[in-house]
Amino acid sequence: MSEQVSRRDFLKLAGLGAATTAVLTGCGPASRYVTREPYQQMPEYNLVGQSTYYATTCRECAVGCGIVVRTYQGRAIKVEGNANHPLNLGKTCARGQATLHGLYNPDRVTDPIKKSRGDSAGENINWDDAIQVVADALKNNQPNEIAFLLGTSSDHLFDLLTDLANSAGVNAPVRFGALSMFESRATLSKAAENLFGQAGMPWFDVANAETVFSFGANFLETWLSPLSYTRGFANFRKATETKLRGRMVQFEARMSATGAKADEWVAIRPGTEALVVLAIGKLVAEIKGGSVPRIFSSVDPLEVASQADVPLEALQHLAELFATSNVVAIPGGPALGQSNGLAVAEAVLALNILAGNVGKAGGMYISALAPNQSEYHRPASAQEMQAFVERMKNGEIKVLFVHGVNPVFELPNAIGFKEALSNVGQVISFGIFPDETAVEADYVLPDHHGLEGWGYQRVTTGTDLPVLSGAQPVVSPYYNTRSTVDVLIEAARLAGGAFASALPFADEVEFLENKVTSLMSESSGSFSAIDNVAFMASFQQYGGWWKNVDAKVSPSGSTAFSRNISAEQAQFAGEGEFFFVPFVSPTLGEAGANKPWLQELPDPTTTVMWTTWIEINPETAHELHVENDEVVKVISEAGEIEVPVYIYPAIRPDTVAIPFGQGHTAYGRYAQNRGANPADLLGLHFNEAGDLAFAGMKVRIEKTGKTKPVSRNESRMGVYGEDLGEEH
Repeated sequence: MSEQVSRRDFLKLAGLGAATTAVLTGCGPASRYVTREPYQQMPEYNLVGQSTYYATTCRECAVGCGIVVRTYQGRAIKVEGNANHPLNLGKTCARGQATLHGLYNPDRVTDPIKKSRGDSAGENINWDDAIQVVADALKNNQPNEIAFLLGTSSDHLFDLLTDLANSAGVNAPVRFGALSMFESRATLSKAAENLFGQAGMPWFDVANAETVFSFGANFLETWLSPLSYTRGFANFRKATETKLRGRMVQFEARMSATGAKADEWVAIRPGTEALVVLAIGKLVAEIKGGSVPRIFSSVDPLEVASQADVPLEALQHLAELFATSNVVAIPGGPALGQSNGLAVAEAVLALNILAGNVGKAGGMYISALAPNQSEYHRPASAQEMQAFVERMKNGEIKVLFVHGVNPVFELPNAIGFKEALSNVGQVISFGIFPDETAVEADYVLPDHHGLEGWGYQRVTTGTDLPVLSGAQPVVSPYYNTRSTVDVLIEAARLAGGAFASALPFADEVEFLENKVTSLMSESSGSFSAIDNVAFMASFQQYGGWWKNVDAKVSPSGSTAFSRNISAEQAQFAGEGEFFFVPFVSPTLGEAGANKPWLQELPDPTTTVMWTTWIEINPETAHELHVENDEVVKVISEAGEIEVPVYIYPAIRPDTVAIPFGQGHTAYGRYAQNRGANPADLLGLHFNEAGDLAFAGMKVRIEKTGKTKPVSRNESRMGVYGEDLGEEH
């Protein structure tokens, strides 16, 4: 090594030092190719049996949890939560633990590929040719004909493409994901804007509440930031000398894992959620005395009780509980995924105003903007995605770049994304797996796995601190992959003109440093540094940067009570007999089906593994003459699928439910041709905010005469030896 050490060389060597109590390592540009290669001969700076730990960010979803990865002799061997990270405080979910199954997955795309659409395999090409393809695509098309579709991609890629759009005139990057669709993020943001004049994600301080009223929000499994809410829920349930154990009420037609934790589970009729919220609000206002706010005045609790299939006495009891405790109300899940989902969200947020908890401990806030963020950027709604697909169909998009999302699988078939690709001249995927969208691409130019790459992620919900979660390589790339940011920077240089001017960086690391070191001027940060090099080293060692002061936004809802909310039930599409509730698998999500750990992890409420199933109430199963493991055909106005039956007592007799996560036609050996995709049943129906009315369909069920034994972890004879579901 040269005796002269430059500033950049210092950053490269920063990884050899220890940082924080977890002895985390932060590394610079060159070290990803030097210190992290799997090796047979021990480097002199390592001790036999000694592991090295790297702080980075989990990329299995868009939340942005901090993780620490243990590496041994250049290989990642264990993932744990970063105890210093304010979002998850050392915890991880099942998907975070299974990220190693993505890193070592045998079906990863190992080289850049030129291929025919519809084929999973193709001809390997070198990276020089691949980058030239991208450069030609930029240079040979009009800027407004170039589109970028992102999913759980790192925010530094989003920022790079935003800079490219602002300077070179290409379309601004569009973000979408099935999880954001089922979370109804556009609805939550719009409700906050309508009631408080501020778009952003509401944040609910469960930890400090005495009582929680959840209207469909499955916040302990898949909703927004499950780890953060799980931590809060643990504190909520813990009795101390100064507070009692928290009490929870869950309103939903199908019991989720969150509902299973509730003290009271209220199985209301789907579509009546807004009416129930307004009725409770009216009763609470009457209990507290004074006039009933206009927003709650349009309902008659007696009529609502009949419509929602909930006794009036139960509504009065719940209103009394709400009025006499420090309570927070949370909207989410199927309650928002209906035609009147925005009305539900607004009514629930208004309940919090009525409770007087807005901006207070145990209440609700608007999540603070993340560092280096000037405004909240939510993912595209399903209606906005429909408009995007229409542009594809009309030939307005000549080149489509796809990263971190699988729209052929994640979007409902009815939206026609796969068919619209035939009108796009060139499709380039940066996917690391051969998923359904990569199969339909002309080129697959694989990015690094999240544990092999750089980046950062803005935390938009789940904590009261502004957080920029940092990512760094914990191992060298195992295959002939390349950072998408590096590919775009080099392609822009080759394309020249406005593209080169928009991205004047030497490589991804320089771009990252440019963005991250802008935080040095911020006060009250998690660390400080004397210069950019030291700041970047600390950013990597800590696993990000966040403010150490409470920055929750306490909105004003002074005009909210004057709003009118429709006191009508939601409208349902289709002529079927049953309300249909699709729900996100808590283990598989939209992209976990290719990881065997997640496939074999039992569903929390049914213990089913490795397949898709339909949940049917025992009374309904008796009427339909179906038993466990019988395959039935589920038919909606948009399509049909076949799934085996699981008889589930914790669901209304007029409702059926199917998990989302299986049903891949590609995506590798562990995911392909396994189960069915309930998105195939969803039609193009939206709520007032543009989110998909995914719980706004009715379906019918037909017997097929087939059976398929469902793998599950519970005894088929029940806890007490009874025969589950075989006799009705």
